[in-house]
Amino acid sequence: MLEKLMKTDTASRAEWLECRRQGIGGSDAAVIVGLNRFGSPLRLWADKRGLGQETEETEVMRQGTDFEEYVARRWMEATGKRVRRRNYMFRNTDYPFAIADVDREVVGENAGLECKTTSVYNKSDFENGEIPPAYYVQCQHYMAVMGYDRMYLAVLVLSKAFYHFCIERDEQEIAALMEQEKGWWAEYIEGDSVPDPDGSEEDGAFIRERFPDSDGGEVFLADRAPDFERMQELDAQIRELTSERDALKQAIMQDMGDAALASALNGWTASWKPQTSRRVDSKKLKAEFPQVYADCLIESVSRVFRYKKAD
Repeated sequence: MLEKLMKTDTASRAEWLECRRQGIGGSDAAVIVGLNRFGSPLRLWADKRGLGQETEETEVMRQGTDFEEYVARRWMEATGKRVRRRNYMFRNTDYPFAIADVDREVVGENAGLECKTTSVYNKSDFENGEIPPAYYVQCQHYMAVMGYDRMYLAVLVLSKAFYHFCIERDEQEIAALMEQEKGWWAEYIEGDSVPDPDGSEEDGAFIRERFPDSDGGEVFLADRAPDFERMQELDAQIRELTSERDALKQAIMQDMGDAALASALNGWTASWKPQTSRRVDSKKLKAEFPQVYADCLIESVSRVFRYKKAD
């Protein structure tokens, strides 16, 4: 059974974000199954917990919202079907951990419409019917929550083309997805576990935001010894691979000699050209204009992570 959590057309962005914390949304589902490259489980956990800095609306997000009506109209023009807004955030009592805020509902069908705006840099082959996995998971999530038989997907690739697809309900995939979402919600939101970072710059930035300073204390990480050992192994591999790569680069540069351009079999090309760069000579500035140097200094404090093994 569907429950209405909030009316979305009159809610502020802050209210909408707060309501989203009550469950797993469509885009969240793709993060949980590892198919959303713009999010991580750690960031999602922090968002649901109300931790960290509030995500501000980016230009990409703003354009997606502003173009939603246009995409819906293009889809109606292309299909001859009609849509309407629901203007509510919904929860399905069969899946109390899952929520949905669908873009449009199709009139006369038990179906919804998801409107997407993307750039020409999106590598998906829309022209040949390829649907990005994150979009597909989002649509199956909405069908689970809303009880739809199918979801229609409309994609506007800015300055290029408009595409539309029909995604049918898949009970097996919905069951697997809901089971994964249920487990994630129970472990990380209802439970005390914290998702592991994924190594992304975003997760690193979040951890630094969350713990900007140290209290001078010390903790014993009994279970992390294997992680230290693995980091040491990886650091050695990185140094070895970097050295190997640099040796190859140097060999190519040596073969190029005075040439600015080079080419090789299989379409490989290289360039080695002069490039002017400018920087301030800080030593000279400090020696000749010490007061200006002092006035221009900016002091920043950040925590630096280092590790070593005792002898």
